[in-house]
Amino acid sequence: MLTFENEGRLNLLPQAAHNARRALVAAAAATAAPAGADNPLRRVSVEDKRVINSRADVNQLVPFKYRWAWDKYLAACANHWMPQEINMSRDIGLWKDPAGLSEDERRLVKRNLGFFVTADSLAANNIVLGTYRHITAPECRQYLLRQAFEEAIHTHAYQYIVESLDLDAGEVFNAYHEVPSIRDKDEFLIPFIDTLTDPAFRTGTPQSDQALLRSLIVFSCLMEGLFFYVGFVQVLALGRQNKMTGSAEQYMYILRDESMHCNFGIDLVNQIKLENPHLWSGQFRDELQGLFARAVELEYRYAEDTMPRGVLGLNAPMFKEYLRFIANRRCRQIGLEALYPGAGNPFPWMSEMIDLKKERNFFETRVIEYQTGGALSWD
Repeated sequence: MLTFENEGRLNLLPQAAHNARRALVAAAAATAAPAGADNPLRRVSVEDKRVINSRADVNQLVPFKYRWAWDKYLAACANHWMPQEINMSRDIGLWKDPAGLSEDERRLVKRNLGFFVTADSLAANNIVLGTYRHITAPECRQYLLRQAFEEAIHTHAYQYIVESLDLDAGEVFNAYHEVPSIRDKDEFLIPFIDTLTDPAFRTGTPQSDQALLRSLIVFSCLMEGLFFYVGFVQVLALGRQNKMTGSAEQYMYILRDESMHCNFGIDLVNQIKLENPHLWSGQFRDELQGLFARAVELEYRYAEDTMPRGVLGLNAPMFKEYLRFIANRRCRQIGLEALYPGAGNPFPWMSEMIDLKKERNFFETRVIEYQTGGALSWD
């Protein structure tokens, strides 16, 4: 029987014999397999590609089918930034000044860092060890690789803030074990991480495909699209009052990255739905709405814990309205009914920051041009 395994031994034969044998192997393969996706000699066509369970070669980026994923990859590359570009001297001076920040403001900063320093590591693990394995569209995989790198930058940014302020790293990095409002959010997420990172998990059945879709929705809509937003509002509100401006600048860039992650995840979910409509059952939608309601409850508890009293013109009840507004938006983006009709947005200024196309420093410390590719030094 002619096989490609046997062909590997032909390196020892003269070149002419080698070429002749290759021709025989190719002819045998063409006879044995029809001209379809299962034929390894057939070039990949757009019709072969699917986001999950594709039979096309996942190593062939082109021809493009999911141009939206490639465009998001290019946009993310154009938005490159690094934490150490940002001057933290004003933050350091303010933090060291006993009168610089109130105790409530200091609590808010430390709680935020305590959640975020591990949240982005969880997100990176979910991408690298889970999601990437199960997505079979090369264009989408390309964006996921960039997203994983951005999660690393975000973890770097939080560590840079912790180090700059000379905080107790043990206290901050262990908050996800020791602070109930943070631990509860992480424990909500971990089962969905475990699903995708289990080496035995495979897509290809309605049950496993729904499990993948469920996990993707939790991470795009609830982790990156909801759990991060109390912290973003709080730290950016500090920056709007000219406090902790270096930290707030980094959070602003992280917010824009995470908004792109969320939007990519939603597009991915909707593409999977389009290609696999049988997964979007009424029972499945009801289950998702239950997860959304639970996530809103957990994030509101976190808001209460980080803000036991009003601070920065903010209070926990304002976040109840905001979280309901965000949850409604995420539901609509993936085709679910809104959970909280009539919920409004008490922080319209947040939309300004998310929608900026070319970032300037909102907090007037310096100007940053995101389109940095042409300025790279190769020395």
